[in-house]
Amino acid sequence: MKLYIVIPCYNEQEVLPETSLRLKQKMTDLISKQMISDNSKVVFVDDGSKDQTWEMIAQLHDQDPMFSGVKLSCNKGHQNALLAGLTSVADLADAVISMDADLQDDINAIDGFISKYKQGCDVVYGVRSSREKDTFFKRFTAEGFYKLMSFLGVDIVFNHADYRLLSSRALQGLLEFKEVNLFLRGIVPMVGYKSDIVTYERAERFAGESKYPLKKMMSFAFEGITSLSIKPIRLIFSLGVGIFLISIAALIYSFVRYVSNNTVSGWTSLIMSIWLLSGIQLMAIGIIGEYIGKVYLETKERPKFIVEEFLNTK
Repeated sequence: MKLYIVIPCYNEQEVLPETSLRLKQKMTDLISKQMISDNSKVVFVDDGSKDQTWEMIAQLHDQDPMFSGVKLSCNKGHQNALLAGLTSVADLADAVISMDADLQDDINAIDGFISKYKQGCDVVYGVRSSREKDTFFKRFTAEGFYKLMSFLGVDIVFNHADYRLLSSRALQGLLEFKEVNLFLRGIVPMVGYKSDIVTYERAERFAGESKYPLKKMMSFAFEGITSLSIKPIRLIFSLGVGIFLISIAALIYSFVRYVSNNTVSGWTSLIMSIWLLSGIQLMAIGIIGEYIGKVYLETKERPKFIVEEFLNTK
């Protein structure tokens, strides 16, 4: 079994030495156990880093052929960088594992991934066993996001990020999806094939800063919702129908009051109604506009990434 591990990197010079050391040890151990072939590799994808990340990747490649590197022409974001790495090795590996560079993903779970793969699974998801180490806010928002996605009809694995194994045919299936607006943890389940999970305890970031502050996490979540579900638009329609029915009832009530000559000026209720309906209308226009914007981006068919350099020793 020829295994490639794909790792997106953006300004990761502080963690790369330790990450590469631990992965080298893990790969050597797997090779000695004959779980993977000796030409398996670790592929770091530089997503337009501004520090010495690419120079360090190139140095690792020069020192050890087990390490390969993909350099993107500019920063394209985590999901596109990950897809660039997967695309680059799609025809080279029997199976591919994707993970982050910060060592929060437990590399010992790789053994479980391989075991599930050899049992016939084409997709193996790394799932967090708990979120006890997270702050209350982080745990509440993260779990709320997964529950919201499920409510909106998105097939998503609870507490799974982008730590997963894909077989060669599952990866080829994934590459059939051509959309520009990427949310891989929602797209991968659409590929189908036999799948399973491996649970692991997520560690603290080894070094450096998180690449997903609150603002970016919110943007990522919104991207996932609008890329995979049209239920928000349907909810807007349902809300519109509800308000229409309420307005009919209010009209009948007003007419009865008028006929009975019992009309009273309702300035407060009028102003509140105007503000409420105006806010709902603006929100609805904004959500619909988000979908229109995504259609606009899809029709342009711009490349999701451009590979500037690929360091690999076959």
